[in-house]
Amino acid sequence: MENTKAVDAKKFKRKLEGVVVSDKCSKTLVVKVERKFKHSKYRKFVTRSKKYHAHDEKEIGKVGDRVRIIESRPHSKLKKWELLEVTNKGVLV
Repeated sequence: MENTKAVDAKKFKRKLEGVVVSDKCSKTLVVKVERKFKHSKYRKFVTRSKKYHAHDEKEIGKVGDRVRIIESRPHSKLKKWELLEVTNKGVLV
């Protein structure tokens, strides 16, 4: 019964997709997530980005990879996300 609760809880956690910009720390990735929205006054699309620290237990994420991260328990002061999957291997230029 507890196992199904854990699976159901994962459905409601926030998921984000972004590009790995740093993998220098052990078991930690820095993921840059970009979002687009329409400016309320000027009606132009504006791009904003934010960096998230994500836990990568198996250290499979590399710089330039497109990854999906999921909200998790706090691993440290900044690390509150975990690597879910690597969606696209790539090289950051």
